[in-house]
Amino acid sequence: MSDVNNVNKAVIGLLHPGDMGASVGWCLTGQGHEVLWASQGRSPGTAARAAAAGLTDAGTIPALAARAQVIISVCPPHAALDVAWAVHGFAGLYVDANAVSPGTAREVARLICESGGRYVDGGIIGPPPAPSARSALYLSGSDAGQVADLFAGTPLETRVLAGSATAASAVKMAYAAWTKGSAALLLEIRALAREQGVEDALLAAWAESQPGLEARSAAAARSAAAKGWRWVGEMEEIAATMSGAGLPDGFHQAAAEIYRRSPRGAAGPDQLDQVLGELTGDSSAM
Repeated sequence: MSDVNNVNKAVIGLLHPGDMGASVGWCLTGQGHEVLWASQGRSPGTAARAAAAGLTDAGTIPALAARAQVIISVCPPHAALDVAWAVHGFAGLYVDANAVSPGTAREVARLICESGGRYVDGGIIGPPPAPSARSALYLSGSDAGQVADLFAGTPLETRVLAGSATAASAVKMAYAAWTKGSAALLLEIRALAREQGVEDALLAAWAESQPGLEARSAAAARSAAAKGWRWVGEMEEIAATMSGAGLPDGFHQAAAEIYRRSPRGAAGPDQLDQVLGELTGDSSAM
């Protein structure tokens, strides 16, 4: 395996091409890099995303790891350690671009580096990158600059952070603590008002003094139905980050429970009702 430092175009393994991962892979294939993925055990939907992004199927994760100079992990946070274990022994450059706590990031780094690999911490803020949607990839660690070079000129803007090797994860945790944490809080508040029979009064009060919160709570319900199952682990990682910093972790543990209760895939005009009903356990609200 040649060193990524000595090639203009790299062979990059991507684990696994979900909505965000496939968009990250698309950025790289657009720059002429060969991006591998492993189809074994993956769904037809994943295969379709990989094909649309121009990824090359290596078949299995061991085959991918044997060919790749760089591996980028983009998966739900609860799977970050398992994904790293799947390539244990990989001696190239491993980029953990998952929404995990600095503590989890250090565990992944230890796993990769103990077998001769190199580790870069990453955190993505923003939507899946696209021609009309730019996002930021925060990077930290001694090899962060090499990873940044891979994405030069793409819609995924890289920002290399000084300081701790897990600074990228810390930024991601702090950012999502507000964006996704506040969405969970809005859902809990609106569910409380509905259960207590004062929802109309709350909405009227919001309209007077906090315009926009009604629409934000409805948007939070849409996001919870579509992505809440992935955000459970992220809220738990944020809680662990807070605890590790000596801060209370209960708020984000509660946010994890809000997303755990949210009905996956709820849709249609009664979507908000479905979400609020599941939060309070009131099936009659749906």
